[in-house]
Amino acid sequence: MSQPPNPSTTTGPSQQATSGFEDLRLLVESGTVTTVLLAVPDMQGRLKGKRFGAAHFLDRVAAGGADMCAYVFATDVDMRPLDGFALASFDTGYGDMGLLPDPDAVYQLAWMPRTALVFAEAIGHDGQPVAVAPRQILWEQLSCLASRGIVAQVGLETEFVLCHDNYADVAETGSIEIEPVDTDNRDYSLDYPRVMDRFLQDLEECLAGAGRPVEAIKTESAPGQVEITFPYGDPMAAADTHLLLKHAARAIGGHSNLVPTFMAAPATGVGSGCHIHLSLVHDGVPLFAETGGRMPEAARHVIAGLLDVLPHLALLYAPTPNSYKRFVPGTFAPVNFAWGRDNRTCAIRVVGRGDNLHLEIRLPGADANPYLTLAAVLAAARHGLDHKLDPPHPCVTNAFEEAGAPPVPGSLEEALAALHSSPLPASDLLTPAGVEHYTNAARHEIAAHRTTVSDHELRRGFTTA
Repeated sequence: MSQPPNPSTTTGPSQQATSGFEDLRLLVESGTVTTVLLAVPDMQGRLKGKRFGAAHFLDRVAAGGADMCAYVFATDVDMRPLDGFALASFDTGYGDMGLLPDPDAVYQLAWMPRTALVFAEAIGHDGQPVAVAPRQILWEQLSCLASRGIVAQVGLETEFVLCHDNYADVAETGSIEIEPVDTDNRDYSLDYPRVMDRFLQDLEECLAGAGRPVEAIKTESAPGQVEITFPYGDPMAAADTHLLLKHAARAIGGHSNLVPTFMAAPATGVGSGCHIHLSLVHDGVPLFAETGGRMPEAARHVIAGLLDVLPHLALLYAPTPNSYKRFVPGTFAPVNFAWGRDNRTCAIRVVGRGDNLHLEIRLPGADANPYLTLAAVLAAARHGLDHKLDPPHPCVTNAFEEAGAPPVPGSLEEALAALHSSPLPASDLLTPAGVEHYTNAARHEIAAHRTTVSDHELRRGFTTA
């Protein structure tokens, strides 16, 4: 991960994306772009939307918007409509919501011929943003920090496992056996199997072509596992880029019968994370900058806020039962809420020196919705700053054995219980509507797994029960 940028030279989201619809119009007039995808991130952190002819998009949709069934924010991973959501249900008739294109989030997709993608804001019938939309939840936290004169800068490290596409076997066997493209531990290796090398070259070129160049790519310890790192920048642009990465990786993989999986634990003993590197700037001055080798109070307050709040917001950064199978002692995923300097066994790792001091939050898995994850992190950071909290002593040894450090929830059920038992109401950090919406989603996810018989159960009990 690179060091945080100098805040005086940091560009905003409008400068990081293609500069609005004027540039898009030039691409359309030249025939370079003929199709526009208008998209929102759903609850699971996937792109959902519509395709438009580019000319129609510019003439009608760019200014007037479009619509979409609001159930996109009220379904599970299989897109099944779920009950209990105030936004959309059979009782309300599953009506539409508006999509307002964001001119600061326009990307030409190098992995789809003559296609651009535009992120949209979800708008309700009252003309106000849909409060439970992931992008809106993140905007709320960014606005809260902005009201204090604070700008957040983040960098994401995303891991996934690249596999051969065996989905055709599912119809015959009823189960999926993942087959990574490699069988070896190639952590930090610079020689890859040919199929992986070609995939990574294509992915790097396509993301650069979309205006989102990667900072670094490295192979990880699990067979077929890859980590993609993007430069520091605006949190909203970082979350958008994460979704573009997933979209590009799946599209590029599909051309070669490959599938990238972003599960947190795609196989027993394998964990894929989505680490967040965080720094804060106030009036152009880095809040975490050291003086004489001493960590500033602001950094300590933020660390304390993260340790105080994140135990109760786990369902926002670990949203599925599978998420919790990554938190295993003796791995590089944390199992308790400890912090330390350059200590990868901790949930919060202090990284860098001097003006480049920043925090790495190692809790989120690859399956996390980046908007919700960043919202939880920023809410926790704000809480620590507002209340001038002090953290416990740093961990200087193995955090897995740190006595007294609160454990990471062991399941989605525990995460849900931790949210409701928090002495600090989550609605004070987020919005009441957002808290209720995503706790309802967690309850549905728990119910879906509670009655489903897994391959593991069959292997252990089919002939032995």
